Amino acid sequence: MIEARGLTKHYGSKTAVHDASFTAKPGTVTGFLGPNGAGKSTSMRLMVGLDRPSAGTVTVNGKRYADSDAPLREVGILLDAKGVHPGRTARGHLRALAATHRISDARVDEVLRLAGLTEVANKRVKGFSLGMGQRLGIAAALLGDPQTLILDEPVNGLDPDGVLWVRKLLRALAAEGRTVLLSSHLMSEMAQTADHVIVLGRGRVIADAPIAEFVAREGGSRVTVRTPHAAKLASVLLGDGETGVTLEPIDGDGFTATGITAPEIGRAAAHHQIELHELSPLADSLEDAYLALSRDEVEYVSPTDSVGPVAAGTHAA
Repeated sequence: MIEARGLTKHYGSKTAVHDASFTAKPGTVTGFLGPNGAGKSTSMRLMVGLDRPSAGTVTVNGKRYADSDAPLREVGILLDAKGVHPGRTARGHLRALAATHRISDARVDEVLRLAGLTEVANKRVKGFSLGMGQRLGIAAALLGDPQTLILDEPVNGLDPDGVLWVRKLLRALAAEGRTVLLSSHLMSEMAQTADHVIVLGRGRVIADAPIAEFVAREGGSRVTVRTPHAAKLASVLLGDGETGVTLEPIDGDGFTATGITAPEIGRAAAHHQIELHELSPLADSLEDAYLALSRDEVEYVSPTDSVGPVAAGTHAA
């Protein structure tokens, strides 16, 4: 279990994490989400003692990571897959880590096999692709057979087969009762892997809930509407403009409505005798819910105008 209570970290005048409290529980894959600059990486560094908190505490399995007698056996960590000496082989890297905890060579070979690296075990890491480096980082995290895993973007650079492998692996580990904390920007993959999400925004916890509850609460209602009288129905639904309803036109004869349910649209159409050809509720996704919640928490925003000329083939001198 990972527990943060009032966790705060200042870097000079900048506050990276502010009074964050959350728990990642055993038997659960917890997604750790947030825009760039939200404080995710800082929080993970605080969890494993790479930084000291300015205030508050964070413990892993009831104690500070630094107080663990055998950290590799308690916590598996992947924060930077590039943190490997390029001149070492994959097996050599893992054997060096294993020696610090008297872990056998048999276990080294086991995690190499599990990560799909047996055939390249004796190749130097400097020749590894990004995906192979990620697999080696995951193998290192699994080396001590830990009860807790903290993984930052573990599927970065993996091919579809590798992404599927990570998904199945993490869900299997959680099913064994282990704690899995997973950071990723791939919402579609997170939706298939995680059971619970913690979302940071500008260093604060802005959501902490099971995925289904989070999507239902933050995603909002979306309905596809098709009618030969789209303009008339849109006018009815928008009313005086203070209804909270938003409409996005779709091809031809309809729109997507947000902020109103399908039964409400149906009743309004019937009341005004407006013919409907389609009225289809759309299932909200984790990505929809995440973007709706975090749109005001983004620290680094690119002006949309700057993309246009490049996309159109205009080249700056």
